[in-house]
Amino acid sequence: MKYFHRTTLPPDAALDAAKAFFGSRMAPAEEAPRRRAFAGPLGKVTIAARAEGGHYTFIEVDTDQVGESEIDRLARRFLAELHRQVEPSHELRGAY
Repeated sequence: MKYFHRTTLPPDAALDAAKAFFGSRMAPAEEAPRRRAFAGPLGKVTIAARAEGGHYTFIEVDTDQVGESEIDRLARRFLAELHRQVEPSHELRGAY
């Protein structure tokens, strides 16, 4: 599954957040300048961040599982946590 999010966080801050979020749950699988990947028993997740349209960052999260798997729930939770970093009043909702 693929998920995406636009944020005002810089790409490096978004990738650092990905490392903190997924690094405690899964082993690092790939590290590139604008890309991180993590793998574990749940599957593999890849996070890419690139500058887009001035002061925005486009975050793309790609998993190797189907839509309602545990790793997809983690991917959606990560994007919600990113949203919360920019907007602390954002309420986390959902079954993730």
